[in-house]
Formats: sequence, structure tokens, C-alpha cells
Amino acid sequence: MESADLEALLTEAKESMEAARNYRTELQQRLLGLTQARRQIKDSAAQTRDTLKQHFLDVKGAVIKLLDERLQALIQEVDTIAQENIKPLDECQKLLEQGVSTAEDLLKDGEIALSCMAQEPENLCNFTNKAMHIQLDSLPEVPSLVEAPCLSAQLDDSFLSAARNHISKHCTVASRPPILIEELIERPGGILVRWCKVDDEFVAHDYRLQCRKNVASHFEDVYVGSESEFIVLHIDPNIDYQFRVCGRGDGRHEWSPWSVSQLGKTTLVPHEWCSGFEGYSLSSRRNIALRNDSVSHEVLYSKAATYSSGQTLTFRVESVGQLDKRDSIGVCVEPQFGYESLQRDKAVCISTSGAVFVNGKEMTNQLPPITPGSTITFDMEVVSLGTSNNNEGPIHKRRVTIGSNNREVVFDWMLEQTCDSLYFGCSFIHSGWKVLVF
Repeated sequence: MESADLEALLTEAKESMEAARNYRTELQQRLLGLTQARRQIKDSAAQTRDTLKQHFLDVKGAVIKLLDERLQALIQEVDTIAQENIKPLDECQKLLEQGVSTAEDLLKDGEIALSCMAQEPENLCNFTNKAMHIQLDSLPEVPSLVEAPCLSAQLDDSFLSAARNHISKHCTVASRPPILIEELIERPGGILVRWCKVDDEFVAHDYRLQCRKNVASHFEDVYVGSESEFIVLHIDPNIDYQFRVCGRGDGRHEWSPWSVSQLGKTTLVPHEWCSGFEGYSLSSRRNIALRNDSVSHEVLYSKAATYSSGQTLTFRVESVGQLDKRDSIGVCVEPQFGYESLQRDKAVCISTSGAVFVNGKEMTNQLPPITPGSTITFDMEVVSLGTSNNNEGPIHKRRVTIGSNNREVVFDWMLEQTCDSLYFGCSFIHSGWKVLVF
């Protein structure tokens, strides 16, 4: 065999071995996924059994307690009725017993008077006088058996039928939760969580999203509402977080089973305002800026160029102050100190009145004025690379979308320099403005 043929065979053998290694790795990954799926079925089945057993044990205890309380209430009612109706009978019995005793005493006196009538006739006279003062013809009224109460219990045999009907429909078992997390998107200092329904019969009115930093900690609520996505902020970079979501129907109190938990993390550092700017105070995480005086009119910039194309930069205005045409919120290539607004070259911004500025020029299109709670978003992507008219250098064109109060403005931003990431900034002439960035 010639050396060239041997070399070709050797190359083919190496390629086959490499393909076999890749094939083995893929199969092992699938075996791992299969093992995880099997473990999820077994673990969720065991947890569901325990949940059902505990639930029915709790319900059984609660039902027994309610039945015991109802039984005691009914017995107490029987005792009360019996006592109230026996009391007049006791009084009547007392009168009758007193009358019997009086009659017996009178009979004894009469027998004595008759036995000694010849010797002591005055005793017979005394006896007749005594008998005249006793009303021997006056008898107390005694109720007949028809008039006396006769207690009974009215039993409700339909209770067991109704209980059997409710119990037969109480709780259900599903092969998977009605809601699942479909996407985890990293954001600077946060994670965008999106979820969706997988059970068409389940009608969700509210959703509940929970998060925890590690397995040892407890899940905590981060969102409850009607939206099917939420940005979880204050996420530490390069650390796994676990998320789960559930839902409930309109007018119901109980939540659905939790979705399968998903792990997510962000590699993007959080957006921060730069500290030390006169006229602004920052929150502890430096993602909220408050304009607290009107002495200095300088632009407040970000700590670093942390905004990149393909991402969404969001500002939420927590509170507002007096409007000024120089107010601005936006992004820029680099900080330029000495300016009192981002309405300048190498920057795009929106003013508090809704006007949009590109490289210092106001656009014809305008967004609604900013109000408390307004959310302003910046999205951009590099669409082309060309040359300037005087051939002095390349022109970088970015497609920019600014959104505010459910309206958008889309335009192309021309830059004569390349920059992978941008700074953001804001400027307010008057105090009272408070802005969160994420």
C-alpha cells in the first residue's frame, strides 16, 4: 500500500474515531437527560403522594372536628330544650307533693279525732274547722303527654350523598403542571423570566413567580400579577438562581401546582449610576438616582459603558418634578462633562416632554410626556457599515427603537466610530425626579 493511501486511511480512521467520541458523548448526554427525567417522575410522584396523604389527613381531621363541634352544638340544644320544659313540671310536682303531704296530715288528724270522739269531742270540731280552711277541691293543672314536649332529631340522610359527590371530585392529579417556564433571558443585574400555559383548560387570572439563590434557601415571591413575564432584579452575576411559577383562576384562592423549577443566571453586570455627581443621590445598589436639588445642571452618567446592542435598556420613572425642555434620558458614546443635557452630538435621548433627540437634533416624531410610573426602553442593533460622504472614515448605522407608554419611535443613528457598548445618562433641571435603570 502506498504511503498516500495509508495516510488517507489514517486520516479517515482518526475522523471515524473522533465521530465515535462525539457520538458517545451525545449518547451519554441523552442518558443523563433520561436519568434526570426518570428521577423527576419518581421524585414528583413521591412528593405528590405525600402531598395528597397530608392533604386528606388534614381534611379528615378538619371534618371530624367540624362534625364533633356540630354534635356538641346539637346536644347542647337538646339539653337547653329539656331543661326549659322540665322546670315548670318540677314546680308542678312540688305543688302536688305539698298537697299530698297536707292531705295525709289531714287524714291522720281526722283518724285521731274520730278515735277519741267520745272522750274529746272538741278534737272533732277542731278537725272539721281545719278541713274547711284547706281547699280540698283545688287541683293544679298537669300537662297531658300531648302537651308536653317530645324531643327528636331530624337527620339529614342527603349529607352523605352530597359529601360522597364532593369527595369523589375533590382534588385531581395531572401528569404535568399547567404552567411552565419557557425562557430565562439574562439582563444586566437581572433575569427576564417568561412563562406560558400548557393546559388549555386551565384559565389563569393571576400568576405567582418565586425565586431562590441556592437550594439551602427558601423560595420567595418576586412577582404576583396577570403578566406572563417579569424581570427579576438584584441578581448577582455568575450565580445560579432557581425559578418556579404557578397560577390561579379568577375568584379562586388556591394556587395551581408549581412549574418545574428552572435554573438561570446572568453574566452581565448590573447597570449603575456613577456616584459623586452633585445634585443627585443614589440608592444602595446605585440603580436609582434622585434629583435632590436644582443647583448643578450637569448630566448624570452611568458608572461604565454597560449597555450593548441587542439588549434592552429600561428606565422607570418613579417620581417626577417640574418639566424643562433640557431634561433628557438616553444613551451616549462617552461622557462629556460640562453639558447640562444629552441633547448633543454622539447621543440619543428623550426629553420629559416626549421629544426625541438624535445627535442633538429633535425628531419630528414625538412620544408621550413622561409621567410617574412611565417606562422608557432603548433597543438597538448595528445594521450596516458604510463610509461618510467625504470618505474620512466608516459610518456605523444603528437601528434604534425608543418606547414609552405603549408607543415607539424607530430611527437610524449614524456614528463615525465603532463602540461595542454605550454609556447611559440623564439630566433634570428641577428636583423631584427619580429614575430606576435596569
